[in-house]
Amino acid sequence: MELRRRLTLVAATIVATPLVLAGCTADRKSGARPPDGRAPALTVTPADQTRDVPISAEVGTAVTGGRITAVRISDDKGMQVKAEPREDGSAWVPTAPLQPRRTYTTEVTATGNSGKTTTRKTTFTTMPKSSKPAITSTLYFAGNQTYGTAMPVTVAFDPPIAKEARADVQRRLFVKTDPPQPGTWSWLEDGSQVYYRAPDFWRPGTTISVRAGLQGLPIGKDRIGDADRTATSKIGRQVALEVDNATKQMSVLREGKLIRKIPVSLGKPSTPTSSGKMVIMEKRQYTTFDTRGEPNGGYVVDVEDAQRLTWGGEFIHGAPWSEGDQGTTNVSHGCTNVSAAAADWLMGITQVGDLVTFKGTEVQLQPGNGWTAWNVSWDEFVKGSALPVPAGLRPTQASPANPGAVAGGSPAPAPSLSGG
Repeated sequence: MELRRRLTLVAATIVATPLVLAGCTADRKSGARPPDGRAPALTVTPADQTRDVPISAEVGTAVTGGRITAVRISDDKGMQVKAEPREDGSAWVPTAPLQPRRTYTTEVTATGNSGKTTTRKTTFTTMPKSSKPAITSTLYFAGNQTYGTAMPVTVAFDPPIAKEARADVQRRLFVKTDPPQPGTWSWLEDGSQVYYRAPDFWRPGTTISVRAGLQGLPIGKDRIGDADRTATSKIGRQVALEVDNATKQMSVLREGKLIRKIPVSLGKPSTPTSSGKMVIMEKRQYTTFDTRGEPNGGYVVDVEDAQRLTWGGEFIHGAPWSEGDQGTTNVSHGCTNVSAAAADWLMGITQVGDLVTFKGTEVQLQPGNGWTAWNVSWDEFVKGSALPVPAGLRPTQASPANPGAVAGGSPAPAPSLSGG
């Protein structure tokens, strides 16, 4: 997609990837400045004649007394390899994985303070196709969609990523936003999912481009990444739902203004609804809840206008059988029951990525049960990053009274349809 202006490749880090042994930035000098008239010192990685380079490799640069002014990467057939610089200029990242058993040539030029230049030309060869087992990654951010303002970028892993490997993986997860609205990644404690969000909710109209460039990436000692995935989508209008168990009412807010209240019936005491900040994950006009074999289950029911909130099977959906209880009594198996007419109306108002906040129920939302990036404070969220987070990256206001007014757990590769 053509953006209004070119943005540099943004990873949730300001340090260089160890794959390329990169050092200083392209636009600022490091170390002592050579006397005027001396050409800049330049180092390029992978070094010349390096073999068995991972196909996820980047071209790293370290320059003293100047700045990088030209980078060209080409394959053994003379075709140019497209690449983009990291935000700190420490490396150039090919826009697609390199090919196994191929030879690549890099030519990098640095211009010094006096105007003199230094050019380094290196050649390296990539490794054969790896026989190591791949870690399966799933990017929960599709292309050509319109998402709500609370939509986190979510990547899930099976098996989970070990703590010592998370920094290498995180360096290969890139997000661009237009207009710029920087954020960071945060891992669940068990490494099964990682979320990206900004300190504040996305601004309506923002374009978000994501790349999970994991194909061929060495992960730990005995695994590799499985694929290189990209997606670009937009953020739509601001909508938020707030559900209060004390009143059995749902408040629907658009652009921070209350537009409707809807009576609800939540989970009964034996199967309570979770309290916390959830995000609408998917919308289904028709679905079937089949809970046979599950605790407190054993039923099969067809429902209409269902919106998923958790991996564990909590939905908002039409429930004509409980309309007499809605607004007064909780009778569901954990879902949010609304009338058939209200459920149909909600389907036309909400978007995947809208925030839904529940309060006053018997249990709390568990980390990772859904896209739970907003269920913690920003200070807690940044603790989950495997890489340093810029100190100036802070919310515009610490704790909004009404989130709808402001522009660690387990993954669920097999989500439950145990709602009711």
